Amino acid sequence: MRIGITCYPTYGGSGVVATELGLELALRGHDIHFISTAVPVRMADTHHRLHFHEVEVLNYPLFDHPPYTLALASQMYNVAVNERLDLLHVHYAIPHSVSAYLARAMLRERRIPIVTTLHGTDITLVGANRSYLPMTRFSIEESDGVTAISEYLRQVTIREFGIRRPIELIPNFVNCDVFKPADGATQREDYAAGTEKILVHLSNFRPVKRVTDVIEIFARVRKRLPAKLFMIGDGPDRVATEWLARDRGVERDVIFFGKQNQVQSLLNCGDVFLLPSEMESFGLAALEAMACGVPVVCSRVGGVPEVVRDGVEGFLAPVRDTEAMAERALDILEHPDLQRRMGQAARDRALAEFCSTKIIPLYENLYQKVLGSA
Repeated sequence: MRIGITCYPTYGGSGVVATELGLELALRGHDIHFISTAVPVRMADTHHRLHFHEVEVLNYPLFDHPPYTLALASQMYNVAVNERLDLLHVHYAIPHSVSAYLARAMLRERRIPIVTTLHGTDITLVGANRSYLPMTRFSIEESDGVTAISEYLRQVTIREFGIRRPIELIPNFVNCDVFKPADGATQREDYAAGTEKILVHLSNFRPVKRVTDVIEIFARVRKRLPAKLFMIGDGPDRVATEWLARDRGVERDVIFFGKQNQVQSLLNCGDVFLLPSEMESFGLAALEAMACGVPVVCSRVGGVPEVVRDGVEGFLAPVRDTEAMAERALDILEHPDLQRRMGQAARDRALAEFCSTKIIPLYENLYQKVLGSA
């Protein structure tokens, strides 16, 4: 198949999943055309079936804001015509499925199917805003196939938007051949000395991720045992997080790595992964840690309980309860047998439920279905 994929080229879960999906589909023989404002995150490898088409958003004095939605629709149309695309797969309802709808309307000679994947904030934040709700509902209903990354998000979309068309659950995934426990030496000795433990956090440092809570949790852990904290990613809350680390007196034990493409080598160093988010529709970063055999401590929110079973692959705790999360992290760090047992359970769950080899065929089946009904 010839598939156009549109996503935000950022370090959020939707950009990561969309990129990984395209890479996996290319390896399975499909021609993939990314249509975005920049090369998508983690698109580091070249492949003869991978292509990138840049969306150029020009600034006109007439407009207060650059017309991204219109520029994207025009580029979708151009790529669909020039590359004879079979379908468009957009990640995020607003504005990407709206742009796809406009591109399809311009493509008068044939009807190109649209698949929309809902990731979370396009529904829980943007789409739920009353000014955007009618357009979000319209774009979902006009899609030929709609998927949600968790049952939680599927139910929220149906309830909040009154969606009548089917929404399929296709969860996020991880390449279990890339994200796996370290086989031999790791970078651990470069950062931690002797018996020091390593805690890890990975996100885009937006307020919803509550990255300052990661520092609060680590500061509590650090009072009980020697440890280092890996902060992987970047975003608007990084400065506040760095300031808090200094205020809590743990700045020398916190390492800020910034944005990283090959995060698996850092996750492999971890003893515990922390994800204290205000909301997560899935929790992809936690899954990537689990695939590396690292136990997790997460907020009990959204779709996270569909990925992490409390007391099995890690622990779940109430949002904002940094004391409880610190205690759960210490339970793991102070009991090596528990850490090994949870780490193995985490790896086993990733293998059994969320490996790309199990999830990619679900997308291929959906593509075939929408093409058959187009």
